[in-house]
Amino acid sequence: MKTIRVLVADDHTILREGLVALIDASGDCQVVAQASDGIETVELALRLRPDVIVLDISMPRLNGIEVVRRLSRELESARILVLTMHAEEEYVLHVVRAGASGFLLKDSATGELLKAVRSLAAGRGYFGTHASAVLARQVQSPGNVLADPYRDLTTREREVFHLIAEGLTTKEIARQLGTSTKTAENHRFRVLDKLEVRNTAELIRYAVRHRLLD
Repeated sequence: MKTIRVLVADDHTILREGLVALIDASGDCQVVAQASDGIETVELALRLRPDVIVLDISMPRLNGIEVVRRLSRELESARILVLTMHAEEEYVLHVVRAGASGFLLKDSATGELLKAVRSLAAGRGYFGTHASAVLARQVQSPGNVLADPYRDLTTREREVFHLIAEGLTTKEIARQLGTSTKTAENHRFRVLDKLEVRNTAELIRYAVRHRLLD
């Protein structure tokens, strides 16, 4: 039987290491890498091309929803299982729209997590009871369209959005991106302009209101 190669991404070290131990002990799955933030997740996934990515939503540097969206576009083989504590309906709808193949809450049984990983590796989807109910309601009421909170931000602008929301200065953002301060300032201006907010405080309130930050 082919070993299922898994990437685990979660910014909580104890929880992440617990997931790694559980998956490695399964007998047919192996964790090939761990990530503690969104950017690292994207980089490792593109480099290692794991069979399944187990991903939290709330992570620094890049939100899990945006990680799903980016990997779905840049890694055709990506099979992403979102494992989160967030039960709100909009999270389920956003990650499915972004391209996730599965969704489980963190209070799920360990056996269900392994079942989900195996299902995704086999090319199927896997949605826990809660997520299935949310998706069923959406099918029954298709007129309830959920707007993208990122609006028309580009991939780089979405990254800058999270860096601003985490409190980084323009110079710090420039260092993170490997660009000049002027370029980072231009990105910052476009993010604020597109989201129709005037300053960092308003952007943070926007991020919290749309559940893009913890």
